[in-house]
Amino acid sequence: MSSSSSRSTVAAAIAGVLVVAALCLHGATAQLCEDYYDDTCPDAYDTVKQVLIDAHQSDTRIFASLIRLHFHDCFVQGCDGSLLLDTVPGMQSEKESPPNNASARGFGVVDAAKAALEAACPGVVSCADILAIAAEISVELSGGPSWGVLLGRLDSKTSDFNGSLDLPAPTDNVTILQQKFNNLSLNDVDLVALSGGHTFGRVQCQFITDRLYNFSGTNMPDPTLDSAYRAFLSQRCPRNGDGTVLNDLDPTTPDTFDNNYYSNIEVNRGILNSDQELKSSPLAQGTTAPIVDQFASSQDAFFASFAQSMINMGNIKPLTDPSRGEVRTNCRRVN
Repeated sequence: MSSSSSRSTVAAAIAGVLVVAALCLHGATAQLCEDYYDDTCPDAYDTVKQVLIDAHQSDTRIFASLIRLHFHDCFVQGCDGSLLLDTVPGMQSEKESPPNNASARGFGVVDAAKAALEAACPGVVSCADILAIAAEISVELSGGPSWGVLLGRLDSKTSDFNGSLDLPAPTDNVTILQQKFNNLSLNDVDLVALSGGHTFGRVQCQFITDRLYNFSGTNMPDPTLDSAYRAFLSQRCPRNGDGTVLNDLDPTTPDTFDNNYYSNIEVNRGILNSDQELKSSPLAQGTTAPIVDQFASSQDAFFASFAQSMINMGNIKPLTDPSRGEVRTNCRRVN
């Protein structure tokens, strides 16, 4: 190779590096990138991971709870950590809205991760990014896929209580679910894949009693629910019983991230109405039902789609404008 050719090759390589660097620098104001903290907090991922491993020793539910926090955060004014803010005069927290109150959990673990990161690299890693990192780690440590988490979000200075009232609900039918996802530029594959997050974790009786005793105001059980499974759930959640009793979202492998969620739906054992709707609703037959079938038959297909859909969800209106956001030093309050 001639010297001039070598110089050209080196110049091209440098130019390529500069382009990549520019993209990541651009991430501070508009875009996200995987290596956002490589220079400013290189151990951020491992720091969060250790906090989660420690938390899981005493709380087997924590991984499912943390991915739910990320989901509920992103679906309300974007992935900006707004869910983590406590109520203050003039601003009611999203934590207190019906979809979150007494059911969203894991805030103490987020606080612990934040404290560890503040000790290692003060004022660098946002709470919104902690949620994104924690969600990926939670899935991976539970046997699920891994993916490159895009980072560079800032934290909001506001919480949107009213916006959180419109989160996807366990009673939603497939049409409502599709609309809520479509409003955030998420498609049917995203809907079915992200619903697969219900392959681990627990749900309170209060969210399933209507299916057991008064489906759609009929004073009858949901006819799509497998009769044996309904009998089992009725024992755990008797009419007028304790609505806070917990039930496995996936009765087969409740703490493992796998595709059994879809296998359960295939045999009418989706525990939430919103789960079973993806397969059993007449309106699902040409849209979400074939995707359920695919994921039930191929865990690899589910894992690949779930990873991509988590990235898609993480890109919902990320706050990257320093004039509007900040890196909170305490996830529960603005600086």
